[in-house]
Amino acid sequence: MTVTVPSYAPAAAAGIAPDRFRQAFRRYPAGVVVVTADAGHGPVGFTATSLASLSLDPPLVSFGIGTTTSTWPHIERADTAVVNFLGAEQQPVAKTFATSGIDRFAAPTAWRRLPEGEPVLDGVAGWLRLEIEQAVPAGDHRIVIARVVDTWIDERRSPLLFHDGSYHSL
Repeated sequence: MTVTVPSYAPAAAAGIAPDRFRQAFRRYPAGVVVVTADAGHGPVGFTATSLASLSLDPPLVSFGIGTTTSTWPHIERADTAVVNFLGAEQQPVAKTFATSGIDRFAAPTAWRRLPEGEPVLDGVAGWLRLEIEQAVPAGDHRIVIARVVDTWIDERRSPLLFHDGSYHSL
């Protein structure tokens, strides 16, 4: 008897191919944020769609960052960070912070520092100021777990979303 295995059958123990993994998650809509920090060597930041709330008490969030990115060594040394919730009109900001090899904080990026010193982007729909608690190894990434210690929200702005390889708004 010949058994036909459907194309969606689980792969070997190593998991599915990276392209297939990306393809699956392209179908999952996600909010777009830019995580910024300064560990004493100037501001750094990166675009992320991996932000998740973890706990209400204490207020914890997590985000993923690749260990081969230029931003990781800075996040690894930082005590604090800011999650910038991008507004629907901020696609250029998302693209800037997703581009490697450039000064992401150079003009036309508009930003300032919070009173505690963290870099925060102007014109965002809101932000969370975080105290980083730990970075958990997860394959070629780290899952950063952080406590939310301050927040600001502009309820007039719609969020920027990412779905199927492009940006959208509500």
